[in-house]
Amino acid sequence: MSEAVPRRASLEVLRAEASDELAVLIQERLLSGEDPWDFMEDLPSVDELVVYLLRADNIAANDGVRPNAARNYRVMRQIALEYPELTPAVWGLLGEGPRYRRWDARVADAS
Repeated sequence: MSEAVPRRASLEVLRAEASDELAVLIQERLLSGEDPWDFMEDLPSVDELVVYLLRADNIAANDGVRPNAARNYRVMRQIALEYPELTPAVWGLLGEGPRYRRWDARVADAS
């Protein structure tokens, strides 16, 4: 994030944006007839969505070049440093958190 990406907004604003996005995703899936019991655990949390938004900002600032593993780790670590309340979400997305979602590759590997 310090790699030429200005701070977007307060964490409260970012969480509000992510919450709105999550509500839209849920609404779309409900309107398409999906059972919430089948998809709710597949959706990222609000904080995870915020981390994804901040990471996407960094990718856009780098001319859309997706980061390699080392740069991704630095970007994610910088997000955690700039927004300390997102630290659990950042480390969870990097593989240090609990394993409970079906889409989490670590869960698939563990079974």
